[in-house]
Amino acid sequence: MKTNLYLTQTDTTIGFVSQESTKIDRAKKRKPNKHYIQVVNSLETLQTFTRVPNKFKNRVRRAKRTTFIMPNGLSFRVVKNTEHNLLLDRLKWFYSSSANLSGADYEEQYAKDNAEVIVSFPKKKNGQASKIYKLSQTNIRSIR
Repeated sequence: MKTNLYLTQTDTTIGFVSQESTKIDRAKKRKPNKHYIQVVNSLETLQTFTRVPNKFKNRVRRAKRTTFIMPNGLSFRVVKNTEHNLLLDRLKWFYSSSANLSGADYEEQYAKDNAEVIVSFPKKKNGQASKIYKLSQTNIRSIR
């Protein structure tokens, strides 16, 4: 179950999610050296991967639809109180990416053909991407 490639409505957009980044690479035809956003279900799970600088703990805790690049170079988004949590709470964390070819627009048939498991919700949307901030020990910088 954990290594499947899921097509699901995430908190920001329709996307591929998996705990195995190589499966997302293949589906998106993307170079394997690029990093993915890791989506976690809680701050407790986030602490198993990285340490949030003290200065930004409140910002990370309160953020919605926001991705943070940590000082160690890994990027995380904590998702709370969405339908997306039904899957996320079972897996605790996974890599997330939009469900399209790298650099192309979303095509529903392409996404369905490349997913191993399709998780459907009543509303389908391809919304706005998350905001991205890069954190250092003392500074924060807006990336997107």
